[in-house]
Amino acid sequence: MSKTLTFEEPIVKLREKIKELEEFTKANTVDLSSEIETLKTRLGSLEEEIYGNMEPWDRVQVARHPERPTTLDYISELFEDFMQLYGDRTFGDDAAIVGGIASFETMPITIIGHQRGKDTKENVKRNFGMPHPEGYRKALRLMKQAEKFGRPIICFIDTKGAYPGKAAEERGQSEAIARNLVEMAGLTVPVISIVIGEGGSGGALALGVANHIHMLEHSTYSVISPEGAASILWKDASLAKQAAEAMKITAPHLKKMGIIDAIVPEVLGGAHRDLKVQASYIGDIIRTSLEELGSMDGDELVNNRYEKFRQMGVFAE
Repeated sequence: MSKTLTFEEPIVKLREKIKELEEFTKANTVDLSSEIETLKTRLGSLEEEIYGNMEPWDRVQVARHPERPTTLDYISELFEDFMQLYGDRTFGDDAAIVGGIASFETMPITIIGHQRGKDTKENVKRNFGMPHPEGYRKALRLMKQAEKFGRPIICFIDTKGAYPGKAAEERGQSEAIARNLVEMAGLTVPVISIVIGEGGSGGALALGVANHIHMLEHSTYSVISPEGAASILWKDASLAKQAAEAMKITAPHLKKMGIIDAIVPEVLGGAHRDLKVQASYIGDIIRTSLEELGSMDGDELVNNRYEKFRQMGVFAE
């Protein structure tokens, strides 16, 4: 059974009622097929109503769902001949970021993405998807390699943020992130970034200086978590729901503000409901982006990226 989120409880209760009637019908000679069909119709309408009118905090919960597909899940569905590469050639390997070479519909590409775990043991191994500096340096190494061989770069963003611990600071966390921002801005190959879960702070932006930035429908992208913002603004982390609404961190808000290029639709109820279908939606947007960016040369790609970020925000001189 998939974990039930708070706003999904009416749907779950109705599903349980339908199951109860179906089991009763099997165990007895009473024909309740008409009632069951009526409830199934009502269930479809309820799902469309609830999932079609999700509040920002609802989307935050879906983005954090423990069964939400990860970078490696999408790699296995979307790409062929994936060869994972390890290490930053300076300190070591960081399991919170995975990357390597693969083919997308016969086109050689480089894939880089944050990687969370599916259970406690794997989350400890992956540091809960929060990279150390060596993770970002590994990512940059793979990006520069991609540029050398003319391969497009596809980044999957899914992290609460870069790891804020002492060891990460000692090894130059802020410098590693800053260098990625600078180097990504000047890459002469197409860069496509897709937020597949949480896009948190500089830890997300370090893979986000792209020609095209896309977001899954129920993902989030922000400078800080709603809990963190509530703690700073109102000294109360329990006001995270209000903070999520005020921060405009969901895909519809960011598309409206011009921060992202496109919203990737999700399977009804969230990406974790059907990995294969969700992967096909992501494949469509990758294909479209590669076709559009493929006609640009290196200078045009750099200028495209520059103009994209210059146009973000509202300011006056």
